Amino acid sequence: MSDIEIARAAPIKPIGEIAAKLDIPNESLMPHGHTKAKVSLDYIDSLQDKSDGRLILVTAITPTPAGEGKTTTSVGLNDGLNKIGKKAMVCLREPSLGPCFGMKGGAAGGGYAQVIPMEDINLHFTGDFHAITSAHSLLSALIDNHIYWGNAAGFDTRRVSWRRVVDMNDRSLRQITSSLGGVANGYPREDGFDITVASEVMAIFCLSKNLEDLQNRLSRIVVGYTRDREPIRAEAVMAPGPMTVLLKDALAPNLVQTLEHNPAFIHGGPFANIAHGCNSVIATKAALKMADYVVTEAGFGADLGAEKFFDIKCRSAGLAPDAVVLVATIRALKMHGGVEKDALTQENVDAVRKGCSNLVRHIENIKQYGVPVVVAINQFSADTQAEMDVVVEITAEHGVKAIEASHWANGGNGTTELAEEVVKVADSGMSQFGTLYPDDMGVWDKIKSIATKLYRADDITADQKTRNAIKDLESSGFGHLPVCIAKTQYSFSTDPSLKGAPTGHVVPIREVRLSAGAGFIVVVCGDIMTMPGLPRVPAANHIKINEEGQVEGLF
Repeated sequence: MSDIEIARAAPIKPIGEIAAKLDIPNESLMPHGHTKAKVSLDYIDSLQDKSDGRLILVTAITPTPAGEGKTTTSVGLNDGLNKIGKKAMVCLREPSLGPCFGMKGGAAGGGYAQVIPMEDINLHFTGDFHAITSAHSLLSALIDNHIYWGNAAGFDTRRVSWRRVVDMNDRSLRQITSSLGGVANGYPREDGFDITVASEVMAIFCLSKNLEDLQNRLSRIVVGYTRDREPIRAEAVMAPGPMTVLLKDALAPNLVQTLEHNPAFIHGGPFANIAHGCNSVIATKAALKMADYVVTEAGFGADLGAEKFFDIKCRSAGLAPDAVVLVATIRALKMHGGVEKDALTQENVDAVRKGCSNLVRHIENIKQYGVPVVVAINQFSADTQAEMDVVVEITAEHGVKAIEASHWANGGNGTTELAEEVVKVADSGMSQFGTLYPDDMGVWDKIKSIATKLYRADDITADQKTRNAIKDLESSGFGHLPVCIAKTQYSFSTDPSLKGAPTGHVVPIREVRLSAGAGFIVVVCGDIMTMPGLPRVPAANHIKINEEGQVEGLF
């Protein structure tokens, strides 16, 4: 059966029954139909005096076209924890419409480890992304309106840095000229669109602790500069108040269920390159008050997603993870070992052994944060025991246990051994979490710490313009912020073709971008796309409503 056939065949319980597992009263639910609901912020505020459960991060080796399955493993682990009698829930990001209609498809897990209602989650869901798009667009409109009616803030129209967004892949909007058609339409200027998940509003939404924090962060967004290059913030165009109004309902986390009727929060969805790639702080912290074990996920491989989870999200929210699950597949390890995609079903123990260099690098990196690691081997039908034995052997040499997990085929029953080990590690008190660098370290040295300690680069480099931009950020009072590295997800280096665990490379810094509201500095290394394009044959070509009135072709 396909993923969507499995999801449709599964019974789904009323969302009130799922909420009851977490002791959430009906009056604290804001239902969106019968099978999904938002949990009110007032109820979440009432939980503050409760103790926190254990926090478990699911991350992965460096991504390959063979796939690793972080979301599927996160859902499967949550089901496995509940199978062994633990009160657990999972916190995930919401899917963006762009990838759903482009090439990636849905993002609700797979096989028998999915969150449902699958179609709703992948298509509009509870409207959060529309609210974020609208709030971002309101700020765009207020900036241009402010300039039109006299420009009291003194915008240099050549230096308006706030771009527009839409939640769809559309390469034709990457660079545009706006306000054409005469004086009545404003001042013509260069502009452009990013995809909604790359918006700073999305990053702010996911890092805000409450409505007050949300509005304060929105007010700090730098939207442009004067002719003297002084920053102009969103508060100058009176944007934070109405933007917060548009985001008020969206800020409440979304409650759904897994195929095995275990609770899941799905809330927010920032890019893991241009932003921090984690679900909302509100959802994670609320889950820690409601459950004894909380499973959450960070985007891309551990060098990007886990690093940003630790150094940005945990630093900002005061979180301290108790364990990390590092997901690997035999197929992906073979690719890191030099095997082409069309030969991945053939047994190749030597390639797996060679590819484990990537897995070991991630293990070593995570240990630098003081958090214990468990490796989950996300099983495929073509995997052989000899190949899996190599992974178990090599991870054991580094003091880490690797466990085979068959959640895609067997749901929670396929992750009970993994769940038992994760509980053992999370409860052990071994975690001594600490960030990779302190707040008061210089921006250049923060970037270099990540590049040399995690990517194993020899050095970082930048032209004088970029070095001056870093000095300007520090002199303007932003030097204390963490850095958010934007680079290819396909390699530890900035060259996506370098698989495995490359060393001896240099990380070039192309530019730095201030995300003052989100509270980090984006460091762009290489070409990073903030507005993806559609492939030659987009998934949208095959999506339709069939004769039974069901969505077809989305998965």
